[in-house]
Amino acid sequence: MATIRSVSYTNPLELPTSNCGFSSKPQIFPQNPSFLPFPKSSPVPFRSARSHRFKSLVRVLSLLFYLFLGQRALVAIRASKVVAVPLEFVKKRPWKTSDARLVLEDGSIWRAKSFGVSGTQVGEVVFNTSLTGYQEILTDPSYAGQFVLMTNPHIGNTGVNSDDEESSRCFLAGLIIRNLSICTSNWRCSETLGDYLAKRNIMGIYDVDTRAITRRLRQDGSLIGVLSTEESKTDEDLLEMARRWKIVGVDLISGVSCDAPYEWTDKTDPEWEFQKNQIFGENLHVVAYDFGIKHNILRRLASYGCKITVVPSNWPASETLKMKPDGVLFSNGPGDPSAVPYAVETVKAIIGNVPVFGICMGHQLIGQALGGKTFKMKFGHHGGNHPVCDLRSGRVDISAQNHNYAVDPESLPAGVEVTHINLNDNSCAGLAFPTFNLMSLQYHPESSPGPHDSDPAFGEFLQLMKAVKANKS
Repeated sequence: MATIRSVSYTNPLELPTSNCGFSSKPQIFPQNPSFLPFPKSSPVPFRSARSHRFKSLVRVLSLLFYLFLGQRALVAIRASKVVAVPLEFVKKRPWKTSDARLVLEDGSIWRAKSFGVSGTQVGEVVFNTSLTGYQEILTDPSYAGQFVLMTNPHIGNTGVNSDDEESSRCFLAGLIIRNLSICTSNWRCSETLGDYLAKRNIMGIYDVDTRAITRRLRQDGSLIGVLSTEESKTDEDLLEMARRWKIVGVDLISGVSCDAPYEWTDKTDPEWEFQKNQIFGENLHVVAYDFGIKHNILRRLASYGCKITVVPSNWPASETLKMKPDGVLFSNGPGDPSAVPYAVETVKAIIGNVPVFGICMGHQLIGQALGGKTFKMKFGHHGGNHPVCDLRSGRVDISAQNHNYAVDPESLPAGVEVTHINLNDNSCAGLAFPTFNLMSLQYHPESSPGPHDSDPAFGEFLQLMKAVKANKS
């Protein structure tokens, strides 16, 4: 049995050093007596070196004993028969496990967790670099037929609300994110992102390496992919679906356009209005072709004082000219402009008769109507941080963009001016043809989501309509 000895010290601030090997110097306590662990002359117990070595030996022997028992138990388990346990008796894990797959046409398979609805869906995978505004992205008709991968890793923290919708429903094929927020914290939030997607029959996945997928898309270009939560479908089945599905040459506009003409009157809410000294259109009448038009394009035109009539994508040019509009807007929209020759013919019939403004898909259709060509980009432009230079003034705007196709400026006829370029790749981002009172932008001047640098483009269109109207009178 270990012995205990009592030692008294003349200096209570200097404690003895044991022989157990823990320290070779005295331990000094603060001068305040209240910090002393014992009275000045009280006995100080400590263990001897022999006691310490004995307990260390016991610990080592105990560890070896338990390891021996564990090995014997493992051998016994392997030799015994496995008894099936009913699933109802198996306690579920308190966290969600991977239950979804993203299979790309290049053969890569990405395991993930699902939210929204379950099932199997095919689409083109593109990445969006916007930091905010995922609800506007979800309801942008230009994403029809596409899986949108958000490069911003944390999505869902602001929930969703009824004010940020860009169309009547979600048109994208699915949403791919890194982290799904487990809570929402925004005063306008009325619903979580997961519930929102489930009600609108949209698939989503999270806990997937979005950075690695983005690098793959940048290197190889946009890829067709299949999202699935169905265990009955093998990886080979999903890969075959991805390689069979095509998006090039498909008319996606007809699936997102309105069915009949209607009037639009809603303006930008005064709470969100950012142009206090804007030019007003004095009830200039604009006919807007709906190729997948966003609500905020219409709100901005209405805020500038325009009277707006929205017409379907297949609305005849002759009917539009009968309305005697002051200008015509050709809107944004999804897919390949070469797949909608009827829209190109409509643009051809209208340009030169009234001032025209094209946005995104409208810009590409104008390029083809003027005799130019369009081409599919490697991975397109999707995000709210693209720098664009106005070549006429040298002004640089940070713009919101969403397109996979672009106009080839070398194919345009003489007289057509390239007014804007994307500073990331020098692609054509704007056109003007003064002879036809025509202007167009490849990006979104309403920027929802995105910065408001390009909003003056609506004022430029108003000035163009006013000038033509003044010359007629």
